[in-house]
Amino acid sequence: MLFARDKGTKVETAVCRYLQQQGLKLLTRNYHSRGGEIDLIMQHGSVLVFIEVRFRQSAAFGTAAETVNRTKQSRLIHTAELFLQQHRGQHDSCRFDVVGVSPAGNGYRMQWIQNAFEQA
Repeated sequence: MLFARDKGTKVETAVCRYLQQQGLKLLTRNYHSRGGEIDLIMQHGSVLVFIEVRFRQSAAFGTAAETVNRTKQSRLIHTAELFLQQHRGQHDSCRFDVVGVSPAGNGYRMQWIQNAFEQA
């Protein structure tokens, strides 16, 4: 059995590969700040994309994407603002995407929600 961190890394790698197949370019993984972490930061055309990856074994208590509540959104926004301050002027616009992941056969089912939420 995989430990949680190993499982998370495996899922993030699968999501990254999937998004790269959709035309996104990886800039960084697991960007940390004091207030939080962003799983993937990617480029989609001229748009900078902050991506939260959520894994759920079962949708019995809601989908993976539904677990990104207001508190988590605030942490992601704050962390993204710090990233943008460090990389000023390099990007025209940005968005927040959520990729919900659940098991499907020998792989994963992915629900990619573009522009899942916006800065308040």
